[in-house]
Amino acid sequence: MGNVTTTGFKTFTAADFRRRVLQEGEGVAEREHGDHVLNPGVVLSGNGIKLKDAAVLVPVIDDGNDARVIFTQRTATLRKHSGQISFPGGGIDAEDRTPEEAALRETEEEIGLSRSFVETVGRLPDYISGTGFRIKPVLSVVRPGFDLTLNPTEVDEVFEVPLSFLMDPANHGRGSRIFQGKERFFYEMPYGERYIWGITAGIVRTIYERFYT
Repeated sequence: MGNVTTTGFKTFTAADFRRRVLQEGEGVAEREHGDHVLNPGVVLSGNGIKLKDAAVLVPVIDDGNDARVIFTQRTATLRKHSGQISFPGGGIDAEDRTPEEAALRETEEEIGLSRSFVETVGRLPDYISGTGFRIKPVLSVVRPGFDLTLNPTEVDEVFEVPLSFLMDPANHGRGSRIFQGKERFFYEMPYGERYIWGITAGIVRTIYERFYT
């Protein structure tokens, strides 16, 4: 058996991830996270907008000593967040009984990951985006052996990043861009040729702060 991947005194198996999440509890009643953390006083796009509820799945693959996390590269033709890296997920529909159900449904629709391979283990506090979404990140462990079928209208590619990389604060940078005439700050986590930033990087950072510090 190979060595378990560690950073300091931490291990990065899917079993350890599950243990950390279950031990901490869901925390859905705690204060929200979001773009406003790095941008105090940020005004949502379209002042007075009603937040739209969405759910994303954070899929941690239980495969060996260094768990990996699934990300998607959105197609360039989508109306919102085109070409960006994200977690699978989308809007919560009226027929979705829970955010977990919405995240699993959207993941099946986007990348063909069957929910029979997915164990949901918890949820982060809501992440509020500056563009008017209330995102509910659903944390999960994925059993290996699955097959993926991408929806070409939504997803160009799927790739995986080691959990050990994502939970290393040395890989968490802060970037900024001018948006609607103002400088906006965000987390960024370049991984090879992939550029993880914005909401997705903010959710990763929240996982780190909540479970790995």
